[in-house]
Amino acid sequence: MISPATQARFDREVAKYPADKRQSAVLACLAIVQQEQGHITPDAQQAVADYLGITAIAVREVATFYNMFNLQPNGKYKLALCTNLSCQLQGAGQALQTLQDKLGIEVGGTTPDGLFTLQQCECLGTCGDAPVLLVNDRTMCSHMSDERLVELVDGLKAADGGQA
Repeated sequence: MISPATQARFDREVAKYPADKRQSAVLACLAIVQQEQGHITPDAQQAVADYLGITAIAVREVATFYNMFNLQPNGKYKLALCTNLSCQLQGAGQALQTLQDKLGIEVGGTTPDGLFTLQQCECLGTCGDAPVLLVNDRTMCSHMSDERLVELVDGLKAADGGQA
């Protein structure tokens, strides 16, 4: 299940911790799996557990606690909109509706073409920039008005070679 290249990456993460604390690398190992495979399957969770010498349930607890981990396949672009209080007060509810309408899917859904997955997420820590959207767990987009959301979706479609 774990390729030699993946194991080498795991080894680099585990080396950051004392020998008796290798389980501390569970977050990093899960992130590596997700980066390489797109999501974290139960088999991958077991492989991480075996590698770290911990139980599979200990890995699953971490994988299910953090919303940055994908336990199901997602679209090419995962759009995660913060819907906590500060973002709600600045229009996140309307932003979420705009995304659902533009993409033709509900929260948790993926567009039929496999391009977009829409999710809600917890606070992203940039409340002054609300509403905030995270693209593929890496790119933060701030002050996401309806117009900016439509531009973002259209731009991602265009970048993928699709029609806007």
